[in-house]
Amino acid sequence: MKPGVLLVNLGTPEAPTARAVRRYLAEFLADPRVVDLPRWLWLPVLHGVVLRVRPRRVAALYRAIWTPEGAPLRALTGRLAARLGETLAARAGGTVPVAVAMRYGRPALAEGLDALAAQGAGRVVVLPLYPQPAGSTTGSAWDGLCAALRRRPAPPHLAFVAGYHDHPAYIDALAASVRSHWAAHGRGERLLVSFHGLPLSQVRAGDAYPERCARTAALLAASLGLGGGEWALAYQSRFGPARWLEPATDRLLAEWARAGVRTVDVICPGFAVDCLETLEEIAVQAARAFRAAGGEALRYVPALNDAPAHAGALAAILAPFLGIPE
Repeated sequence: MKPGVLLVNLGTPEAPTARAVRRYLAEFLADPRVVDLPRWLWLPVLHGVVLRVRPRRVAALYRAIWTPEGAPLRALTGRLAARLGETLAARAGGTVPVAVAMRYGRPALAEGLDALAAQGAGRVVVLPLYPQPAGSTTGSAWDGLCAALRRRPAPPHLAFVAGYHDHPAYIDALAASVRSHWAAHGRGERLLVSFHGLPLSQVRAGDAYPERCARTAALLAASLGLGGGEWALAYQSRFGPARWLEPATDRLLAEWARAGVRTVDVICPGFAVDCLETLEEIAVQAARAFRAAGGEALRYVPALNDAPAHAGALAAILAPFLGIPE
């Protein structure tokens, strides 16, 4: 059967407006994988409080990063898919269709499957773009995929890539990105490896996400030849009053600045492409807070995005599932 690849990312609002953000957040935050509170408790809070207050503020943040192509996450994921298709075709000696789907919003998972079916792919390899798998990301992608497949009369043969946090090609691509950033901008006194956070309740329930983040960070530091005092791991993007993984990125950066650290480089390996959490939360908010605490410069190392090295790494990860050379 002809193989195809479905790249799955989180999703984004259709427009940087309060209405579009409200629609997106209503789907995202209603997912029990994302907010694991009892439905009877959480849904009234979501619809009665969160969706009345949060969309206007978040829409303003999206407007600050919006591009002529639309949301960076969607545009960059599309460009990555095109680059990956070219890379796979070169290695396979023939066309390998690559489609994009979002867990929340559009293109929906069903639309991505339809796009591959229209190109004759009867065997689909699903690659969620979450290198460090967690229940709230990779697990949710699986839930959404199963829901989309239930409505199909003839599901394709399916393989699911559940993470690649320590794949050598991925680590090599991250390290090359940091070295390139250092060559262009100089090397900061410390490197902060920042991952999206996770509520402690999900970790206590058995999610191995922190161990996967720690493994990625340690392998990256080793590849760069960094000693223990030259880098650290932290977690960003807390939401709500619950306790989340620590150390928190913003608090650690403030501690470093108060301790006399003047220049910091920040990389976010959990984000395959740049999005609100990197372009605004880190490159703008975290940089501003670092300077306010006494630091001089926080330099964000861009996500791998559609770089050839990223496409090459994903091709190497997919190769065993597609039966092509790495």
